[in-house]
Amino acid sequence: QVQLVESGGGLVQPGGSLRLSCVASGTISSLNVMGWYRQAPGKERELVANIYSGGSINYVDSVKGRFTISRDNGERSVYLQMNSLKPEDTAVYYCNIREFVKNGQSYWGKGTQVTVSS
Repeated sequence: QVQLVESGGGLVQPGGSLRLSCVASGTISSLNVMGWYRQAPGKERELVANIYSGGSINYVDSVKGRFTISRDNGERSVYLQMNSLKPEDTAVYYCNIREFVKNGQSYWGKGTQVTVSS
């Protein structure tokens, strides 16, 4: 059974930084995309950033230049370095891994709260 566990969320002042981590356990195809999504109160869940097993990376426009996604295939981990945080970054952040194989699955973590406030 695959489990994703996020950590690193918390309360930070505007302009501050946080580093989110997500570690996967269980059997997952090496052909996958790892990503971070977020959901703010009253809003739909949105993709923040993702990184493919081949190395391609995507960011939502609102975080470009401030957030950096990375992955460690050996540790089956994905990270999100968040700098210059803004109040509008406040949300629950979710880790996701989606497999690119026949009958591939999509797995979600339970989320970690990020609050940016003075």
